[in-house]
Amino acid sequence: MLTKFISFIGIFAMIGFAYAISNNRKAINWRPIFWGIGLQIIFAVLILHLEFGQIFFSGCDRIVNWLLSCADAGTDFVLRSLVTGTVDPSVKNLAFRAIPTIIFFSSFMAILYHLRIMGFIISMISMLMQKTMRTSGAETLSTAANIFLGQTEAPLVVRPFVKDMTQSELMAVMTGGFATIAGGVMAIYVSLLKDQVPGIAGHLLAASVMSAPAALAISKIIIPETETPTTSATDQITIERVDQNVLEAASRGATDGMKLTLNVIAMLIAFVALISLVNGILSLLNLSLEQLLGYFFSPFAVLMGIPFAEAIQAGRLLGEKLVLTEFIAYTNLSNIMTSSNPLSQKSAVILSYALCGFSNFASIGIQLGGIGGIAPERRTDLAKIGLRAMVAGVLATNMTATIAGILYKST
Repeated sequence: MLTKFISFIGIFAMIGFAYAISNNRKAINWRPIFWGIGLQIIFAVLILHLEFGQIFFSGCDRIVNWLLSCADAGTDFVLRSLVTGTVDPSVKNLAFRAIPTIIFFSSFMAILYHLRIMGFIISMISMLMQKTMRTSGAETLSTAANIFLGQTEAPLVVRPFVKDMTQSELMAVMTGGFATIAGGVMAIYVSLLKDQVPGIAGHLLAASVMSAPAALAISKIIIPETETPTTSATDQITIERVDQNVLEAASRGATDGMKLTLNVIAMLIAFVALISLVNGILSLLNLSLEQLLGYFFSPFAVLMGIPFAEAIQAGRLLGEKLVLTEFIAYTNLSNIMTSSNPLSQKSAVILSYALCGFSNFASIGIQLGGIGGIAPERRTDLAKIGLRAMVAGVLATNMTATIAGILYKST
């Protein structure tokens, strides 16, 4: 009961922090904030607290596990001989199982977009947020697209409008990217945690759905709308096809997935090596990076409803997500859950939600390059709001995790 009370305080603390760093408190329109948080809670109740939620989780698990087995079939065809070597089992699962699934899922998502299935789902979610929150058509559609797309791919659905977006709209677009993860990357984390966290596929999908309205709400507190957007709250934007047929969509998706796979591998090599370097230096003081991150971020873990006894371990993962990447944090969460001293299931679920976003320092540069490439004339504006947008993304995912913790029911 105490942890739930602290979690309620945590929700208001996160809203209060966003209010404290707002650039124009008097201009805040509270309708999108109240509706954004309201939709977040409604989605959470539907998915986590009602019988529908159990159907949702079991359905997601069956579908995603089936898709993972399909990805494994393709991976085995190319890499099976490598799996039979003497590589450490955890490395084999990551390098030859988890990471290659990006290629398959990226291709699969591209096909769903070409068939307009994903576009229809995104449009429905966008319409619901737009009608209730009264946010502009462009920023709402981009935020909704982030539920399934990456932080640089989602803005492409509103490409013609980016150059004329207001400061508040740009903030919303960037925050949406920081507060969610892409569908292809989500598959990796499901693969890493499916044996440790029951229903992880449903939890990660729920996290992105819940964080979308939260991202809009938090962004509208930090940089409220003071201009007139090009697209109004009633404008409906159509998502255009980019491929001529299903085969082109599949091949383009596979190519994009391969680029992302190489990026993930390079990032892992670099960051794991850097962690080793930093720990080598800190060892002179009998400290480690994990210890420092754990102590610094443990209060945030407590505010999300994680027990005091597990706060330092959880804080370490929250810090790794921000300072390094969510990939490192999820990998270490998987390692902790298979260790001799695992976290409780509730803490693991809360962290699954809290880590589900691209809000880290490296992503600021990624978004500046990606969105700046769409509208080069807005690069200066993007650079000015980049850090605030990342903080907003952290607050949005933390709120989602807090609400998930309040409504969590052990199975």
